[in-house]
This record gives sequence, structure tokens and C-alpha cells, in this order.
Amino acid sequence: MVTTNPVIDVRDVSFGYGKDLVLDRINLRVARGEYLGLIGPNGSGKTTLLRLILGLLPVTQGEIRLFGTPVQRFRDRWRVGYVAQKAASFNTAFPATVEEVVRTGLTARRGLLKRFTSSDRLAVRQALDRVGLLPYKDRLVGRLSGGQQQRVFIARALVSRPELLILDEPTVGVDASAEGQFYRLIRSLRKEMGLTVILVSHDIGAITQEVSSLACLNRRLFYHGSPADFGTDEQLCEFYGHEVVRIVHHHHPEEGEGA
Repeated sequence: MVTTNPVIDVRDVSFGYGKDLVLDRINLRVARGEYLGLIGPNGSGKTTLLRLILGLLPVTQGEIRLFGTPVQRFRDRWRVGYVAQKAASFNTAFPATVEEVVRTGLTARRGLLKRFTSSDRLAVRQALDRVGLLPYKDRLVGRLSGGQQQRVFIARALVSRPELLILDEPTVGVDASAEGQFYRLIRSLRKEMGLTVILVSHDIGAITQEVSSLACLNRRLFYHGSPADFGTDEQLCEFYGHEVVRIVHHHHPEEGEGA
């Protein structure tokens, strides 16, 4: 998939831990407004690729650009919201309220030592309102359900008003009801905020019904394109290395589109 002025531009990137090559010559461009689903088996390099894009790991071969800037020189970290894998897996006895957790997401935009202002407090309330948790702002995070905790960390990622939202397996450990609420929330946020979204998931069937494009990673990038054009039995067996359940792609019209 070719695009001009991509939000993310990964060029011929390889990466390994010691002698173990995890990513092999990856080229991937993500356009503004794209909703990319990133799939792959365990150990395929998905989280490593995200950490390279976020600047959490050094790019040792190839180049990654964020908003046109080499990632090692990128300073506008507030433009990127990130929900890490199993973000809600923390000590539930930790005495932090929902509002306090979300407020930590402002650090990239306002700095570590500055006092919080009335505009900061407004940003926190707006982020909580977007995810439907404003009435819970004074509640301890550890007393929320798994789905509610997930939304707290999404609000934390949104509070700096980012342009790019990256979610690493955000539905792990939540029930089917919370998962459905999550996908509806992301649809709403994309429409309201004009976000570019990368969603990592093992649930191929679910994300192919949601995303606008699909990238399939297993050390190498096997595919990047429309979900509707990926999913033959032969492709999936080659990709995963064993028999998998066949994907059925359904298009869900956005509001305002014809059914």
C-alpha cells in the first residue's frame, strides 16, 4: 500500500535480539486516517515493531519516520497515544484514582515538573467523557472492572489529544461485552478525533470486520492491504504455518453510509 506523507514510514527495517532476527527488512507505510490491524502469531515481532516505531528500541538497521521526522529525532511525543499490552495488569491495590491515572498521560505534552492547570483538568475530564468514565473519576482504578480499566488507559492515551493511537492487544483479558464496547469506542473516537489507529490483535475474525487495512507480520511483512483481499486458506496456512479458521470479512457501514 503506497501513500504520500505517511504518519508512519518504516523503511527496510531489520532488528534482532542478539543473534535472533525478529524483524527482517520491514517496509510499512501508514497513511493519515488509516485504521491498521496488525496481526501475527506469537513471537512474530509485532510488539517489537511497535517499540521501534515509538522510539522505545533503537533502530539499528533501516529507518523509521514519524510524521516525516526520523524517530530518533522525533520530540512531539504527545502526538502519539499508546496503550501497552496488558496495560491494566497492575497492582489493583495501588491507591490511584481514575483521574490521577489519566492525568499522567499529560506528561509528554506539558513536562514532568510543571503544575497542573485548569486546562489540564479540563483535558482529563474531556478524555474521561470520551470513554464514558467521567462519573468514575474519583474511584480507585483497582475497583473497576477489566473493561473499565481498559478504558482508563485509553483515556490516558487520549488526554494529550494525539493524532496517532497505538493499541497493543487491548482486548486481552476482557469479556465479550467489554470487547464489543471497545470496538464501538474506537469507531466513535476515529470519527470524532480523526485519529490514525494501529491495533495489534490475535483475533483475526474480529479486527477484519473493523479495520480499514490489514498488515500481517511474521518476522517479514507478508501482506498490507484491504482485509477483504486477504484470508484464503492458502494464505493463512502459509502465514501461520498451520491450519487456521478461515476469515469471513464483513463490512460494517459507518454512520451516514448506506447499508
